[in-house]
Amino acid sequence: MADKPYVIDEMISAKAIAARIEALCREIVSEFSDTEKLVVVGLLRGSFVFIADLVRELDLPIEVDFLEASSYGNSTESSREVRILKDLRNAIEGRDVLVVEDIVDTGYTLSHVTNLLRSRKPARLKTIALLDKPSRREVEFRADWIGFEIPDAFVVGYGIDYAQRNRNLPFIGKVRFTEPAS
Repeated sequence: MADKPYVIDEMISAKAIAARIEALCREIVSEFSDTEKLVVVGLLRGSFVFIADLVRELDLPIEVDFLEASSYGNSTESSREVRILKDLRNAIEGRDVLVVEDIVDTGYTLSHVTNLLRSRKPARLKTIALLDKPSRREVEFRADWIGFEIPDAFVVGYGIDYAQRNRNLPFIGKVRFTEPAS
């Protein structure tokens, strides 16, 4: 599928993303103003750019950890089977946790991950997603904070990939598949 020709149309600019992250961080700092240390958990791989920009804007004592979960592989469609490929390094029991996700699509991944982390008894567990596609939801889930709500489109950039490509784009772009030239 990755060999299908496509073009990328800019959907959300780098400037709009930066401005939205600043606003979200003000809300997160307000929510966690009493925390001893906030454990910011990035869901790999798609959230790595978002989490990097997010933590630089958070005026809180933080610890960063990563969890890798997958339900896509190299496809544009979710398999609906969530696999944990890399778990957290440290215990989160009794700690404040913010889970950072790139995009909520069907809801399977973030729902599975939050249920798993809740079972570890954190003091508080909140979620943030850069992008939300509510029209694709198959599992009832809404992140506590959302950067942008987007229509049902396959997107790349700002850490989000298509078959491991386009993560390095500084914006969110819509993938538009094209017909091969004859």
